[in-house]
Amino acid sequence: MPARSQAPEPGADSQAQALHALVLRSLDDDKAVETVSIPLAGKSNIADYMVIASGRSTRQVASMADKLTERIKRELGRSVRVEGLPVADWVLIDAGDVIVHLFRPEVRSFYNLERMWAFEESAPAAAAH
Repeated sequence: MPARSQAPEPGADSQAQALHALVLRSLDDDKAVETVSIPLAGKSNIADYMVIASGRSTRQVASMADKLTERIKRELGRSVRVEGLPVADWVLIDAGDVIVHLFRPEVRSFYNLERMWAFEESAPAAAAH
């Protein structure tokens, strides 16, 4: 059986951009720290964007996650999957086109997802030993 190509549904790109803008606006409103957006379109099929941000405490991380999931549901009518609550050291929100990682700063620096997912235009230089 031949593989079926998955053509994007009409307006899918604008839906992803609207979701991405909502995520960034919500995190800014909630005083997220060091918000980074990594475009994944054409590089990975898991999502169009990955957004990484920190909160100053587990309480702030949990609050940002709760507010973001509520805003996505209210404004875009989407349900999202959330992992990492109630501990809230690292909360993953899978909104489909946008994956959001919310961290406490210490946990974020330990996992260093930005480095893992950063796509450089040129290959990184070999580390000198």
